[in-house]
Amino acid sequence: MAKAPQAGRSKTRLCPPLAPDEAAALSAAFLRDTTENLAEAARRAPIAAYAAYAPQGTEDLLRAGLAPGTGLVLADGSVPMPEGVEGFGRCLLHALDGLFDLGHPAACLLSSDCPTLPTDILVEAARLLLQPGDRAVLGACADGGYYLLGLKARHAALFTGIAWSTDTVAEATRARARGISLPLVELPPWYDVDDAASLARLRAERDGYVAPATRGVLARLGGTARVAPRLTA
Repeated sequence: MAKAPQAGRSKTRLCPPLAPDEAAALSAAFLRDTTENLAEAARRAPIAAYAAYAPQGTEDLLRAGLAPGTGLVLADGSVPMPEGVEGFGRCLLHALDGLFDLGHPAACLLSSDCPTLPTDILVEAARLLLQPGDRAVLGACADGGYYLLGLKARHAALFTGIAWSTDTVAEATRARARGISLPLVELPPWYDVDDAASLARLRAERDGYVAPATRGVLARLGGTARVAPRLTA
């Protein structure tokens, strides 16, 4: 899930401690690292990477900062949606529909705010979705949201009546899955970077994907940023 990096419109919850242009630079680095991480995972599993983006008209701005081979899918929520699918849920379901329309047998909605997410988790999500039978795959965040939701079919109930950007998103998604008897497999928890506390955690991160673009921006911004080791298990 991607938004074109623009000062004053990207990662605004990081301002402060960052200035708007610094937050936009970090957002661009997150996108680059996320798509490079997907490219690495694709060498180990049948994964096709896309940036599900908004707003329309920012394709060139986005494409310039993505890993080579990353496709684009519009996900601005502008198409008709089932009743009860509102806010960010419209963008998520729009992205999911776009991926299924391209003929993929499964799709993962992935946050671009987790630049150090271990590659192994992406590979495991693909492995689970390739197994027979319908299911959801959920990667929950410590703040109550989720960094990944993988599906093998369009289940609009998972996006209906959700209070987005709150600490109840992951639990509400689990409840929706139970309500439609959809098996749900959980991935290891991780975190997304959307405030000063999670930015500090990112600076101290020693595990996960190396995220070179992000580390480069953090180094230029100063502070305690250090390069994390690459884990390739």
